[in-house]
Amino acid sequence: MSHRKLRCIILDDEIPSLKFLKILMGQVEGVEIVKVFNDPLALIKEYRELDFDFCILDVEMPQLTGFDIAEILRDYPVIFATAYKQYASEAFDINAVDYITKPISLQRLKQAVEKVKSQFSKKTPDSTYAQFNTDKGKALIHFDKILFIRNSDVDSRDKILFFEDETDVIVKNISFGGLLAVLPSSGFVRINKREIISLRIVKFFNSEEIVTTMKDQSDKPIVLGLSETYRKAFMELLALG
Repeated sequence: MSHRKLRCIILDDEIPSLKFLKILMGQVEGVEIVKVFNDPLALIKEYRELDFDFCILDVEMPQLTGFDIAEILRDYPVIFATAYKQYASEAFDINAVDYITKPISLQRLKQAVEKVKSQFSKKTPDSTYAQFNTDKGKALIHFDKILFIRNSDVDSRDKILFFEDETDVIVKNISFGGLLAVLPSSGFVRINKREIISLRIVKFFNSEEIVTTMKDQSDKPIVLGLSETYRKAFMELLALG
C-alpha cells in the first residue's frame, strides 16, 4: 500500500473533548482530519460531500447516539470514543473497529488507528482484482479493465467505474481513499476532487489538464482536469513509470 494518509471525521458533542481528540489525532502519523463535528445532525447533513475513510464517534449525545450515526455510516470503519464502558458489547455488535474509553491516551488512540489502517492494507500487493458492492449486486472487478473512476452525480458516496469495453458500473458507498487502498498504486492516481484515472489512458498532459486516449460521443478526446492538490502525486507517479 502506498503511504497515502487516511482521512477521518470526528464527532463529539462536547467541545473540550472534541478539541482534545483533535490535538491527539494531530500526533498520529498517517492520518488527516477532514472535519470535526459537535452536532450529529450536521454530520448526517454533510458527510456525503466529504471524502473520508473512517470516523471517530462519541456514543452519548442528545438527539442521536453514536450507534445511530454508525448505522448511517455503516460502510465506513468506526472507532467509538466514550466515557462509558458499558456500551462496548453493543459497539462490537455493529462491527466497530475499536472502542476507546475516555480519558483517551495517545497510545490507545494510535492502537485504534492501526486497526483501521490494517483494514485498508489487507490486499496483497500483486492482487489484480477485488470484490465490490455495486448497483447490480456483488461484483468481481479486474483492475486492468478500469479506465477511470468518477464520483456519482446522484450520490457522492457512490463511484462510477468506466471500463475499456465502454461499459460502466456504480460501486456503492466507497470513498476515493477506500478505492486507492485496493487499486495498484503504480497504475492509478487521483487527479481532482471527482476523479481517479488509470495511467494508461494518459495521452498528453500539462499542469492543469490531461488529454486522454478516450473519446466522447463526437469522437473528440476526453480532457480531464488536474487540480493543484493532486498534481505533485500525479507527476511523481509518471516519473516512476
